[in-house]
Amino acid sequence: MVEPRIILASASPRRAQLLTQLGVAHEVSAVDIDERRGDGEPIEACVLRLAEQKALQVRASRPLADLPILGADTAVVLNEQMLGKPRDAQHGIAMLEQLAGRTHQVLSAVALLDRRGVRSCLSRSRVRLRPLSRAEAEQYWRSGEPCDKAGGYAIQGVGAVFVEELQGSYSGVMGLPLFETALLLSEAGVPIGPFGRVGD
Repeated sequence: MVEPRIILASASPRRAQLLTQLGVAHEVSAVDIDERRGDGEPIEACVLRLAEQKALQVRASRPLADLPILGADTAVVLNEQMLGKPRDAQHGIAMLEQLAGRTHQVLSAVALLDRRGVRSCLSRSRVRLRPLSRAEAEQYWRSGEPCDKAGGYAIQGVGAVFVEELQGSYSGVMGLPLFETALLLSEAGVPIGPFGRVGD
């Protein structure tokens, strides 16, 4: 068994999968924080704050843990409004109908906490979904895939058939931007796959 090199402050199987793709052994520590946006808080600042808070919460609950802690947060943004995870079927279907035929932004923040403090990065992507019928949105909801996804769709799943155009980071839209993550981990001395330190 490979010893973990970092702690992932998330129970998301997608983020764990992406870290494994980087060749970074990790352990998972789930977090439960208030993910609401503060009054007047810019969306970018909110996403960065939430990523940092997740890492800080794990440190507070595990003060003796010596590994770097990685937190991440992703927001789907349409018309300056954050679209979170669907509350129920009606909300999820309405969200898909809002996004259909339009371009939205996906902001994905990653934060790394180690002995030197917290450093964070933000990935910005633009995604356009093709027009969807009500029947398609309902059928997709019944598949179960969009139930726990920000914006109500999963680009890494069957929801990819709705994605007409992507500008930016595919992994960022999934929930963990690998370019930014690799930079932060390299700065902390965590080796990345076969490369060791990225950018050397």
